Amino acid sequence: MPGVPPARFGYLGPAGTFTEAALRSVPAAGRADLLPYPSVPAALDAVRSGEVDGAMVPLENSVEGSVATTLDELAGGEPLQITREVLLPVTFSLLGRSGTAREDVRVVATHPHAEAQCRRWLRDVLPDAEVVLAPSTADAARSVAEGRYDAAVAAPIAAEHYGLQVLASDVQDNEGAVTRFVLVSRPGPPPTPTGADRTSLFAFIADDHAGALLSLLTEFAVRGVNLSRIESRPSGGQLGEYFFSIDCDGHLAEERVGEALAALHRTCAEVRVLGSYPRADGAAASVPAGTSDADFRAAGAWLERLRAGS
Repeated sequence: MPGVPPARFGYLGPAGTFTEAALRSVPAAGRADLLPYPSVPAALDAVRSGEVDGAMVPLENSVEGSVATTLDELAGGEPLQITREVLLPVTFSLLGRSGTAREDVRVVATHPHAEAQCRRWLRDVLPDAEVVLAPSTADAARSVAEGRYDAAVAAPIAAEHYGLQVLASDVQDNEGAVTRFVLVSRPGPPPTPTGADRTSLFAFIADDHAGALLSLLTEFAVRGVNLSRIESRPSGGQLGEYFFSIDCDGHLAEERVGEALAALHRTCAEVRVLGSYPRADGAAASVPAGTSDADFRAAGAWLERLRAGS
């Protein structure tokens, strides 16, 4: 619209990262200014300060698991909200400057997660090469373009960005690897329920005692809410203090999910809800018998009749 400035989205940079590719897959990004940031904390702080309207950051990988930096940054500081997720198939290429032969590669730069996903290939094909870790795969590619290293394991998109040639394609050890990215914004109303939604939250246990985790899990189980991911993270305080990062199927607007969250709020020291948003795979949540919104409404109406003496 005339006079309306374009949206601004940040992402884990520099240009040429998988995170940029994930962001470019979002329709709104095609009409927005895309700004790279040197780290996940920097991208999220840009959202908090209002410098950008949202930021795309990696959350978990099917091979390496969750991205600890992202979880910890979302768990602390001013609250932020996840509004959508992107599932991106991950393939890596070995990139080098023009004229570089694979047998000439002595030093390879890449991100730690990429190194872990290509470790066997590097060991078998480049057994004598030294692997140097970089802040991102794109930063590794940029360093190669600047002449600091011989080659980089990076996203194929980085070859175009930094004028490199592909020395080898599909160098990952695991076919079908996928990374999950999330688009984060400042807090606001969640997207409308679609029937295929996910809710993310952090639960901080009030006190450490036998059965504390079981009590937390029971609040979801008795309401038929499936957990698609749960893991513990250190609180950053005393040794042995942890909080739980949880993804559950369903939307907080649903009775069963809302009741589970309310129950956690009553018993936990803190519950930080990151929001409800559509699942990227479109998989609808399974709703066990007796846990639909209609079932909860009917049970509530029955209780009110009892209280009224009917």
